[in-house]
Amino acid sequence: MKPTLLILAAGMGSRYGSLKQVDGLGPNDETIIDYSVFDAMRAGFGKVVFVIRKHIEKEFREVFSGRFKGKVNFELVFQELDMLPEGFTCPPERKKPWGTAHAVWVARDKIREPFAVINADDFYGQEAFEEMAKALSDPPPGEGDYFLAGYRLGNTLSDQGHVSRAICTTNDKGCLETIVERTRIGREDGRVVYVDNRGEKVPVDEDSLVSMNFWGFTPGFFSHCGSIFEDFLSKSIEDPGSEFFIPLVVDKLIKSNRASCKVIPTSASWFGVTYPGDKPVVKEKLLQLVRDGRYPSPLW
Repeated sequence: MKPTLLILAAGMGSRYGSLKQVDGLGPNDETIIDYSVFDAMRAGFGKVVFVIRKHIEKEFREVFSGRFKGKVNFELVFQELDMLPEGFTCPPERKKPWGTAHAVWVARDKIREPFAVINADDFYGQEAFEEMAKALSDPPPGEGDYFLAGYRLGNTLSDQGHVSRAICTTNDKGCLETIVERTRIGREDGRVVYVDNRGEKVPVDEDSLVSMNFWGFTPGFFSHCGSIFEDFLSKSIEDPGSEFFIPLVVDKLIKSNRASCKVIPTSASWFGVTYPGDKPVVKEKLLQLVRDGRYPSPLW
């Protein structure tokens, strides 16, 4: 059974300033999504499920339906604020999306096989998709066997501004022990630092493995996600800034011995579009990959 790729594409990209999921960045106006889907298909994934907001459906279909027709089996699911477990009602003042774990949970009726999760606006690299596809299918993972692609921190920074990264620590078997979000990470005076809760700059090893939200799960993750989401809502539904993130779910499952998460170090090159100034950099990197023969042009 081929794994499925779940792409989280509901965000609007507030810092970037536009609907960056459909922004043409490749030599023939390919989006970052195009490259992710292309890499996934040649790595052995069977279908793609996109999580989007209803109000971008028309624009999204206009961009992707034609180029994917006959080449990619894909479906759309929606992530909206009122999509909550039975018994819960979204507070009327809530404006902020519920978070990445909620985005995964809303796709629960579309996926019955092992699946990977990625962001729409991150370029993960061909090698990472190959490694994840193998982990999810050869041999098929056990119900509580999860995976996370681990990227070198120094390779994920932006010259345009600070970034937030989830820094991972692993045990002697290479399984995730902790995943801690660090904010305002950047290079200063030849070293990499982050800003802690007290506003102090703390050095961090640029060889540290970080999560770029490229996960591998089995279908049972959906039910775990749902039950933990209910607990989250019971405590935080009235907090307009609360968010339900994937690492929160994984952390709870690891600590309760219901799952383990193998961190797969990847040599793949990562880049993404966070700030407007990232766009020309990404365009040049994609053009170079085409020149190097890593991708055809046009892609489809």
